[in-house]
Amino acid sequence: MNIKKSELAGTFFNQSQLPRDNRPKILFFGRSNVGKSSLINALLEHKLAKTSSTPGKTLSINYYLIDAKLLFADMPGYGFAKVAKSERARVRQLITDFLNQVENVRLAALLIDSRRGFLPPDIDTLAQIVEKNFPILTILTKSDKISFSEQKKLNTQLIKNFGLQTIFFSIKSQAGKNEIWKYIKEAIKE
Repeated sequence: MNIKKSELAGTFFNQSQLPRDNRPKILFFGRSNVGKSSLINALLEHKLAKTSSTPGKTLSINYYLIDAKLLFADMPGYGFAKVAKSERARVRQLITDFLNQVENVRLAALLIDSRRGFLPPDIDTLAQIVEKNFPILTILTKSDKISFSEQKKLNTQLIKNFGLQTIFFSIKSQAGKNEIWKYIKEAIKE
């Protein structure tokens, strides 16, 4: 996609800060440290989203505005063990509030670490997405860290067990990036 301008449009820590905005949205979900912010940066070809090797750094919902007409929502990661219980509860509530009021979601991208596979917290998140009837794309990150045969096996399991469309993505080689953009473009067609 030929992006002319992308920018951080907002950082939201609680329900009162969440904006009403009817622009099309792509939501990025996944465990802490799965590579949500890195994927957003790769897609935008611009380092807007803060990345960290420390899990649980994104504790807010961050909106990135693309060409004044599309929003990417970088959701807080789940499964972060080193965060206080009260903060985990706040983040869970923020996500629930957001999902209850968000408008015009065109695609929910669920990122899974291909080395770890589909874990119980991923299933919980998938259930939330399905409950809201959002179109789903599963992106298996860090795909350069597993063999092609392991990728094939994981893909077969996800299709068989969950009926999920999957794309393997590597931040190093950018493999899968164009395919992800194809899904996004299709999702935002009027």
